Amino acid sequence: MLAFARRAARELRSTGESARRRTAQAASELTPQEAHIIRLVREGLTNPEIGARLFISPRTVEWHLRKIFVKLGLTSRRRLQRTTTNGLG
Repeated sequence: MLAFARRAARELRSTGESARRRTAQAASELTPQEAHIIRLVREGLTNPEIGARLFISPRTVEWHLRKIFVKLGLTSRRRLQRTTTNGLG
């Protein structure tokens, strides 16, 4: 497992990114993927359409949305569309 983590860290560094530290605050922050999904939801795309754009399955989109709802304290897609979060509009 440690070797995998080191390899992943190297690959992230090669792209100019770095792994986020896992803290209580980090758990409540949106990931770049989650922020992107929010933008696509606000454009009115469905889960299958979002999945097609991001090359992930509609079920994975649904999984991300559940995490987003928990982090933002929301219960519906409609509320997500109306909520302003972290400079996302």
